[in-house]
Amino acid sequence: MTASIRFGLDRLLADPALRRPLAGRRVALLAHPASVTRTLTHSLDALGALPDITLSAAFGPQHGLRGDKQDNMVESPDFIDPAHGIPVFSLYGEVRRPTDAMMDTFDVLLVDLQDLGCRIYTFITTLRYVLEAAARHRKAVWVLDRPNPAGRPVEGLLLRPGGESFVGAGPLPMRHGLTMGELARWFVATLKLDVDCQVVTMDGWQPDAAPGYGWPLGERSWVNPSPNAPNLSMARAYAGTVMLEGTTLSEGRGTTRPLELFGAPDIDARAMRAEMQRLAPHWLAGCVLRECWFEPTFHKHAGRLCSGLQIHVEDPAHYDHAAFRPWRLQALAFKALRGLQPDYPLWRDFPYEYEHDRLAIDLINGSELLRRWVDDPAATPADLDALTIPDESDWSAAREPFLLYR
Repeated sequence: MTASIRFGLDRLLADPALRRPLAGRRVALLAHPASVTRTLTHSLDALGALPDITLSAAFGPQHGLRGDKQDNMVESPDFIDPAHGIPVFSLYGEVRRPTDAMMDTFDVLLVDLQDLGCRIYTFITTLRYVLEAAARHRKAVWVLDRPNPAGRPVEGLLLRPGGESFVGAGPLPMRHGLTMGELARWFVATLKLDVDCQVVTMDGWQPDAAPGYGWPLGERSWVNPSPNAPNLSMARAYAGTVMLEGTTLSEGRGTTRPLELFGAPDIDARAMRAEMQRLAPHWLAGCVLRECWFEPTFHKHAGRLCSGLQIHVEDPAHYDHAAFRPWRLQALAFKALRGLQPDYPLWRDFPYEYEHDRLAIDLINGSELLRRWVDDPAATPADLDALTIPDESDWSAAREPFLLYR
């Protein structure tokens, strides 16, 4: 049976006419472990097998081309690929922007990265950086498009001016609802880049179709785009659970369900869930929040029993794609904990993504607004909605010209 969806990579591999402009040009590839064909051949190997493609270099984003690095701020080195004999440059090592020497190794850069649809996922910042470098060096960029597994919904505060960082590529909400190809078009337009940027679009992507709502569930295998992105449930919850990285609560790293659950040894998860239900029951819609216990094998609270909550979004009887709002749900958990234990040391103060002078939670949210709302005893869920809903509405309108799939 022929699959009804084809990713950008699949189309490029299948259509010699599509590849014709690459003939005689040095081609580089920016990829990671999830950069695979439908038969799970890595894009570097699939492209390297084509007689009309001259691979001259490859690039790896955070976690590396091979995805071998577990945590944030664990850098990947440059190396020579043993199968293809080409240099593989790390864009999460000594540098995060490609150097002049790196840019000199190719004429066209193919970007084949599976994203999670969340502003903080650093692959989109790397996309911005390579587009800016390509504009300076007069190089072409082709984005081989892939699905946004979180689909089209928009949620969260827009990053505020001055809030830019490696986890904040621009004034996006936490959940932006765009594909990498659409984001590339938005970057080119908003940054006014004079760059030859093309998107090799997908065939048959239906972001509103059940049961995947963005991911072609049942048609394509899931390969972790980063070590702690093991499944679609994580991708759906991530726009909220990623905020846990800026807290002392475990986000489930060191368990088999990272970024789908949260907790700590010194909280009462049952009381927290009840308080969340009391404060804003409508923010818990579209999923099931289950009390659980877990013991991380590494990372925060390693080897200690944690009281926690798991966000379940896999059961079609309980998951409502339009109603589920992971960013609000996680914000509500922080608010509930603050109400139950006002002095709880919630915010984690440590260097985060190469920033040393801003709290991680503020970097993650692109401003101090979320943290201030959590810490203000008088602030209500309605107050956060009053801040956020205009941002979400503005973004939904702003992204409209860049949508490639209707």
